Amino acid sequence: MDRDEARLRIDRLTEELNEHAWRYYVLDSPVISDAEYDRLARELEAIEAAFPDLVRADSPSHRVGAAPRDDFPPFRHPSPMLSIQNCFSEAEFFDFDRRIKKFLGTDDDIEYMAEPKLDGLSIELVYQRGLLAAGATRGDGTVGEDVTPNVRTIHGLPLKLRGSDPPEQLVVRGEVILEKVHFERLNREREEAGEPAFANPRNAAAGSLRQLDSRITASRPLSYMMYAAGLPVPDVDSQQDLLRRLEEFGFRVNPRSRFCRNAHEAAAAYAELLSARFSLPYDIDGMVVKVNRFELQRRLGEVSRSPRWAVAWKFPPVQETTRVQRIVVQVGRTGVLTPVAELEPVRIGGVEVSRATLHNEDEVRRKDVRAGDTVVVQRAGDVIPEIVSVVLARRPEGAAPFAMPERCPACGGPVSREEGESALRCANMNCPAQLRERLLHFASRGGMDIQGLGEKIVERLIESGRVRTAADLYRLDKEFLANIERMGEKSAANLLAAIEASKRRPLPRFISALGILHVGEHVAGLLSQRFSSIDALARASAEELTAIPGIGPEVSESIRRFFSEPQNRKIIEALLAAGVTPIAEEAKNTSAGASLAGQVVVLTGTLASMERSQAKARLEALGARVTGSVSKKTTLVVAGSDPGSKLAEAEKLSIKVIGEPEFLELIGMRKD
Repeated sequence: MDRDEARLRIDRLTEELNEHAWRYYVLDSPVISDAEYDRLARELEAIEAAFPDLVRADSPSHRVGAAPRDDFPPFRHPSPMLSIQNCFSEAEFFDFDRRIKKFLGTDDDIEYMAEPKLDGLSIELVYQRGLLAAGATRGDGTVGEDVTPNVRTIHGLPLKLRGSDPPEQLVVRGEVILEKVHFERLNREREEAGEPAFANPRNAAAGSLRQLDSRITASRPLSYMMYAAGLPVPDVDSQQDLLRRLEEFGFRVNPRSRFCRNAHEAAAAYAELLSARFSLPYDIDGMVVKVNRFELQRRLGEVSRSPRWAVAWKFPPVQETTRVQRIVVQVGRTGVLTPVAELEPVRIGGVEVSRATLHNEDEVRRKDVRAGDTVVVQRAGDVIPEIVSVVLARRPEGAAPFAMPERCPACGGPVSREEGESALRCANMNCPAQLRERLLHFASRGGMDIQGLGEKIVERLIESGRVRTAADLYRLDKEFLANIERMGEKSAANLLAAIEASKRRPLPRFISALGILHVGEHVAGLLSQRFSSIDALARASAEELTAIPGIGPEVSESIRRFFSEPQNRKIIEALLAAGVTPIAEEAKNTSAGASLAGQVVVLTGTLASMERSQAKARLEALGARVTGSVSKKTTLVVAGSDPGSKLAEAEKLSIKVIGEPEFLELIGMRKD
C-alpha cells in the first residue's frame, strides 16, 4: 500500500469507525457486530503504525490511551463553571419559581427544562473547528485540570463533531459517569486482583478520569452525558434547543430530560424521576430545573457563585440504622473539638459508612446520642454521613449520656467556649492535633499543593520536633527526610522538589493555605482581587474588608484577628524569608498593556517565574487572547524552557517568538 492509498483508507476507516461508535454508544442501535468493528479497528491500527504521520486527530485509535504523564496541567475555563443552589422539598421548589417570577416582574408561567442530576464528575470539552482540542475537570470552577488524553479514551464521545458546519469554537459541559453494571464488574475485577473496591460509581468515575496513565482510563468503561455550553452556541436560544443541537453534534444527552411548560409540570417530572431512581442504569441524586429561555437566563443572572435561573431539587437522602460503638472527639486546625460517632459499618446509597459527625456539644445533647445506641443514619445531600435520630426503644441499659471533655484530648490543654459560639476550642497554639491539621490544610490542593505531604509524613515530621509551623517545611533537607521511617532518598527528593515548587503559588492559594477562620478558596479569591500582596491584606482595615462584595463583618473580624496575632505574623514573615513568593492573580495595567489588545498569543514550554495558567491570566488581563495552538492568526509565541512543536510551527510561519525575560517585561514584571 502506497502513501496515497494509505491516506484514503485511513480516512475511510476513521469515518466508518466513528460512525459505528456513535451508533453503538450514543444511539444504542449498532448496525455491525462487535467482531466486525474490532476487525476494522485492527486494520486501521496496522495502517497507522506503518504511516504514523497520517494519523488523524479524530482517529478512534486515540481511545486506547497514551504513556503516563507526570501531572495534570491547569486549565482555565473560558467562563466559570458555577455551582447550582439546592432545594429539598416541593415547597422550596415553588418558592424558587415565585422568586423567578418576582425578579422578572411577571405572573406568566415560566418554561423549564427538568434534567436528571447525574452523580458523576463534571467535565468541560473544547472543540476547535470541529475537533476535540481539550478536556478538563471542573476544579474550583475557574481553573480545572487538563485531562485531554483521558477524555479522548471515553467511547462514544465525539473526537470530531458531526455535521458539515461546526462552529469555530464549541465549549460544552457534562458529566462523566460509570453505569451501575460496569461499576459492579469493575469492583469484582479489583477484588479478584487483590485491589481495594471503589466505594461508589462516582468515586470510580472520578478516579478513572484522573489517572496519570490514560491507558488505565481507557480500560475503564466510562460513559458521559452533556447538558450545557460554556460559551454561546450560534442560533441556539433555549436549553431545549441546546440539548437538541448537542445531539446533532454527536453527543449523548439524557433522554429523561423533560420540557415543562410551568412549575407544576416540573414537579410532576420530579415525582416521575424519583419513582424511577433506582431502576435507572446510572446513579442520580436529584433533578436540575433550569429556566428554558436563554434570554430570561441572562436577565436573571447570578447570585454569589450560582445562577439565579437554576436549582438542583435533591432527592430525599437514603437512610439506614446501625449501632454507635463509641463517641470520640477530634481536634481541628482551628482548635475546634468535634464529637464523632464511630459506627458499626453500614452501606448507605452504595457507600460504606463507619463514622458520622455529631457537630458540637449542643447537637449531641439535643439528639442525646450515647455509645451503644441504635441510630438512624443518612448521607446528608447524599454525601456527608449524619445521625438523624436515636431509636430509644433499643437503647441498652446503663448507656451513659455523653459529655464533652474538659481538657483537649490531644494535648491536655484547657478548652473554652467563646460567647455566641456552639463549639469548644483548645486554647493551646502548640497543640499537636491542630498543627497536624494546619499542615495538611497548608499542603492541600486548594492551598500550596505540596504533593507527597500526606498524613503519615506530617505526623512523623511533628513527632521529630523539626516542624512546628508551616515555615519549618521550607527548612527541611534531604538528609533529614531520607532518614524518616519508610521515606528513602527518592521520596525525600520528590518531597523537597514539591516543597520548592510550592514557593511560587497564586496569592489566593497562599491566603487560603494560611487557614484563616471563615476564609476558604472563594473568599481568598475575593481578597486577592482587592489586595495585591499579603502585606496589603495584613494592613487592611475592617472598612476596607467589608467594602468587598461577599465579605461581611464576621469574616472581616476573623481576618483582622488573624493578622493581629503576633504568632501568625511571625509565621508569615518566616514563610516569605524562606522564599515563598505569592503571585498576584491579575497583572496590573502597564504601558505595555495597550500593545496586547487584539494580540493572539500561544504559550509553549515551562516558565520559571510562574505557572502557565498564571501567565495566561496576566496576558488576558492585558487584552490578549491566549490560544492552545499556533495558526496563521497567532501574533506572538512565548517560549519557556523545553518548548515543544509549537516553537517549530511558529518559526515555520515566521511568527514572532520571545523568551521569558521579554515576556516578563511585556507584562510589566521585568526582573532587575
